[in-house]
Amino acid sequence: MSGEAGSLFANDAFYQAFRSHDIAAMDQVWARHSRVACIHPGWSALTARQAVMESWQAIFANPEAPDVACRGAEAFVAGQQSFVICYEVFGKSLLAATNIFVMEAGIWKMVHHQAGPCSPPPAGLPAEPDPAALQ
Repeated sequence: MSGEAGSLFANDAFYQAFRSHDIAAMDQVWARHSRVACIHPGWSALTARQAVMESWQAIFANPEAPDVACRGAEAFVAGQQSFVICYEVFGKSLLAATNIFVMEAGIWKMVHHQAGPCSPPPAGLPAEPDPAALQ
């Protein structure tokens, strides 16, 4: 699936893996043939795939990890690259997130995730999670 719909689908797969704490699904989301990076809120930049996956394992192993909901996702496509801007809701906390994808073997794969605090919420942000994110 290419274009904006494919990029949004990949973004939804990322948040589904995040919500379900499914490390195998998270591993499938991330690129294997491109360099990857991830900046979790309050963390230093992780710039190797192994470090990124180890960070997700640590997050998923935390029994106090809050639920996440993705809201207001918007995709921007430029050839074989795309990025999605969205908002992550953790309880009463709101983070702005950027998720960058590249095309690998015809499938959008994540190469970068970064989220950080956002205040105040942008006008028009849906009050409920994106319907696709609930699947």
